[in-house]
Amino acid sequence: MSYFTKAKFLTSAPDIQHLSAFDGIEIAFAGRSNAGKSSALNKLTRQKNLARTSKTPGRTQLINLFELDESRRLVDLPGYGYAKVPIPMKKKWQKSLGEYLQKRECLRGLVVLMDIRHPLKDLDQDLIFWAVSAELPVLILLTKADKLKAGKRKAQTLMVREASLAFQGDITVHAFSSLSGVGLSEAENILMQWLEIETKAQ
Repeated sequence: MSYFTKAKFLTSAPDIQHLSAFDGIEIAFAGRSNAGKSSALNKLTRQKNLARTSKTPGRTQLINLFELDESRRLVDLPGYGYAKVPIPMKKKWQKSLGEYLQKRECLRGLVVLMDIRHPLKDLDQDLIFWAVSAELPVLILLTKADKLKAGKRKAQTLMVREASLAFQGDITVHAFSSLSGVGLSEAENILMQWLEIETKAQ
């Protein structure tokens, strides 16, 4: 049984000021609106409704915390980029996202989710550059991999891996599908390392 099935919703906050200090480990999930972030979290935790999914981009408007145990959490950050919301609200989300990434001291790793068909948009690259400059390890999950045939999927993954070398950081890239489970075990292994959990202890 996967360690991640233990995840349970803890709290939501509009910004970092509403989050209490935490001396454990947090791993954040970030991605453009509609990149499949909530679906990936649900797949990882084997829970259909842990993170709310929607076909409408911009559903995640708050910082959502999920507890794994007393000292480990997963964090679902507001989606960035396109969303059918008023510009002032969009700017507020971007500000809370940026503040969390820059000021949350318990953050130990960043999972960046991108649609495999449209990877490395400007905002994705900005986010990765920031994480690398903060010496955070980054896991890029190329979501919706089931929408491409195997050859194209492999080519896209290799392209993103080569492009990520330019960031000169600790970056890992995997294709991922919340439908077929492609990339799930690879993602779990990396997250277990970040969470400082022995794999054999599952």
